[in-house]
Amino acid sequence: MTTVAIIGAGPLGRSFALRAAHAGFRVFLEDVMPANLRHARESMRLELSPEALPSVGFSSTIEDAVRDADLVIDCVPDELESKLEILWLVDRMAPPRAVIATPTVNLSIADLASCTNRPEQCVAIIASAEALTAGTDPSVLLRAAPRTSKTSMALVSDFFRRLGFYPNVERVPA
Repeated sequence: MTTVAIIGAGPLGRSFALRAAHAGFRVFLEDVMPANLRHARESMRLELSPEALPSVGFSSTIEDAVRDADLVIDCVPDELESKLEILWLVDRMAPPRAVIATPTVNLSIADLASCTNRPEQCVAIIASAEALTAGTDPSVLLRAAPRTSKTSMALVSDFFRRLGFYPNVERVPA
């Protein structure tokens, strides 16, 4: 079973966590704000079946959330400083196999990936948080950096397919 760590329990993080749990993934949802985690826990309890609920864990630290992750999705604001801080932490705390996916419309995945020790495992999700949360458009654009591996792209593409999206893949030229 693929384990997914979602960093940020705001509307986008909760939406991903809920869809991922419904799709059969093991999910760890992280947020440093206790109120966000409480809200997420309550909404998950109301929206998930008793069988699916145990597949979701909640954490107040990135280290605990990413410890066993195969895929890490950061749901922090689409601002350079926020993304760099989260990618830096995830890069150091997640297992070497973990792929990092980051929703963005403003930032270059090539630039973000180059700030990690795993540029071959970084993928951009090109969509606004609103579009991903609402789920009104089932297509999602996944952008690979020049060094992103096919294996990493396959993992992220499969994740989105299982969530009910139609992923389109685009590679940034070298």
